[in-house]
Amino acid sequence: MSFRTASCVLIVILAGGAISCAKNKELVATGGSRADGTVDLSYEYAALEKPVVNEAQGLITAQQKCAAWGYSGAEAFGGRKEECQYANEYGCMKYFVTVKYQCTGASKL
Repeated sequence: MSFRTASCVLIVILAGGAISCAKNKELVATGGSRADGTVDLSYEYAALEKPVVNEAQGLITAQQKCAAWGYSGAEAFGGRKEECQYANEYGCMKYFVTVKYQCTGASKL
């Protein structure tokens, strides 16, 4: 194989590796504490996925969970915790992301 052909093959491989698929992800309740007034919402994604998260939907879910505990609202703490759930010799293949929300307003329960 000539140098030019090898270079072209390498470029195609690198370009193909950079391609990822955008995928909608829904934040779902995975934990929290009524006493602390916190709600954990999470989603999973694979290494080649580019997660598209509806933050507004997440806030609504957190507000609903907080309301069930007697709080008047919720707000995101800011930031997210990302953990690798599955890795192989190429790196992490599956991620688990958690966003923490704080319930607001005094609990009425």
